[in-house]
Amino acid sequence: MIIVLKACQREIQQFPEEIRGALADALARLDVGLTLTMPLSRPMPSIGSGVHELRLTDRSGPYRIVYALIERGSVYVLHAFKKKTQATPKKNLELAQKRLKEIKS
Repeated sequence: MIIVLKACQREIQQFPEEIRGALADALARLDVGLTLTMPLSRPMPSIGSGVHELRLTDRSGPYRIVYALIERGSVYVLHAFKKKTQATPKKNLELAQKRLKEIKS
């Protein structure tokens, strides 16, 4: 089951159609139990256990979607943003951590 947090839905609505389509494809693969690996997805242990980021790019630049595999079969989409710097900004990491804590409590 894919659960997109309400705040994250608003973030994703701002993305270009091409990115939203690629995201839908990646989430469909996760929903049927496939494991995504580099270069499409990479683990983000600094945020939490079972947390990964989808790495999507189009002509306008790179986009990141942070998701968590909480329980077997449940994928929570925590945060989505357009990447503007080489390293992931601290505020994006902290927001994803905050949302992860909220769903775990």
